[in-house]
Amino acid sequence: MDTIVAISTPAAPAGLGVLRLSGPEAIAVACRVFRPADPARTLEKLPGYTAAYGHVADGEGDIDDCVALVFRAPRSYTGEDVVELSCHGGLYLLRRVLRACLEAGARPAQPGEFTRRAFLNGKMDLTQAESVMDLIAADGRLAARTALAAAEGGTFRQLSRVKEGLLAAAAQMGAYVDYPDDDIPELAPEALEQTLTQAITAVSALLDTFDAGRILREGIDTAIVGSPNVGKSTLMNCLAGCERSIVTDIAGTTRDIVEETVRLGDVVLRLADTAGIRETDDRVETVGVDKARRRLQQAALVLAVFDGSRPLTEDDRALAEQAAQAATIAIINKTDLPLVIDRAWLESRFDRVVLLSAKEGDGLAQLTEAVAAVTGVERLDGAQPLLTTERQRQCAATCLTCLQEAHTALVGGMTLDAVGVSMDGAIAALLELTGERTTEAVVEQVFSRFCVGK
Repeated sequence: MDTIVAISTPAAPAGLGVLRLSGPEAIAVACRVFRPADPARTLEKLPGYTAAYGHVADGEGDIDDCVALVFRAPRSYTGEDVVELSCHGGLYLLRRVLRACLEAGARPAQPGEFTRRAFLNGKMDLTQAESVMDLIAADGRLAARTALAAAEGGTFRQLSRVKEGLLAAAAQMGAYVDYPDDDIPELAPEALEQTLTQAITAVSALLDTFDAGRILREGIDTAIVGSPNVGKSTLMNCLAGCERSIVTDIAGTTRDIVEETVRLGDVVLRLADTAGIRETDDRVETVGVDKARRRLQQAALVLAVFDGSRPLTEDDRALAEQAAQAATIAIINKTDLPLVIDRAWLESRFDRVVLLSAKEGDGLAQLTEAVAAVTGVERLDGAQPLLTTERQRQCAATCLTCLQEAHTALVGGMTLDAVGVSMDGAIAALLELTGERTTEAVVEQVFSRFCVGK
């Protein structure tokens, strides 16, 4: 395998920039561009996890001060010899050092190639590799904790326990079926059923958290809807922390959809402030109302806003009936004024009703809790294993289907051969999920979304 190099820090000026070399000639290539301040501390002589100070240079002369950190195989991120060159973070300097490394014999790394080599060299399983990008992209405490748990092998360990139980049962069952004349004890149906039930429970639990985990990582499309002048734009501005939408007391001020991305607790909301939904003869306003209705239908989460300082109108009631069909939080706004709205009627139609003053910012904590509950994020504790990609979800779903088929065959009195076929399918799906048995096409798909340098 050849030696690769890439800049591993963002392409922006900074106090520090890092280039990473990995491969059989990593140390040799680094020696051609790095001169230690102490001539006795050449990189060839350094043990792993050791750094040396010096300068990096090319054919034109010195480029910058540098600290070279050596990692020796197999005790490195990739499992190969690795050298990291830390210089000042100027883009010109880093690109010049990169060019020097290329001229010294390395080649440019492809996106995700360092992590791919770590996977191929057995330093991590495929679920850990996939979690690396989630950890880099995490923009909140809980997202970072769940990504770190996966990167440290939490998902793999849980799946390994399921796999080992199935393998042990399948091995005993297969030996009994294949060698009926030998003195091999038959696997008790009760024990096999318990193994299958435990596996079904574990895989089902992973699948149950997938949607909440995806929302935690990617955010959720959210529509703010309501009749005119209920405070939708004020809520938008309150959540955004700035004047994102125009706020007036004139009905129909918002004619088009205003969008913004905000964080509410641990959840990223991709907000859309829509026009007030009502019956109108204004042709221009009608276009905005139609857009609002379509966004209500398409949104994964709806914040339906009602003016608490006035009775419910027919437009309010019609909107409530439509919004109740979606994942909706009803917001009774303007609690800084006397409440006259029929709160009980709203509570009979919505599981979550929040009292809020968007103008004053009161009630945001309750809205945060409601969003976490509706999206399922409140069930995530950060340490539990999660499925993080659609590939993993599909493998887990296939595994669960096979496990359920095996359980049905067992309790239905079918032969052990029939049970074994379904168990083999479940084991194969688990091996594909962890990458212990996978195809080159799957590996290419996983690492295609990685950045260069990681």
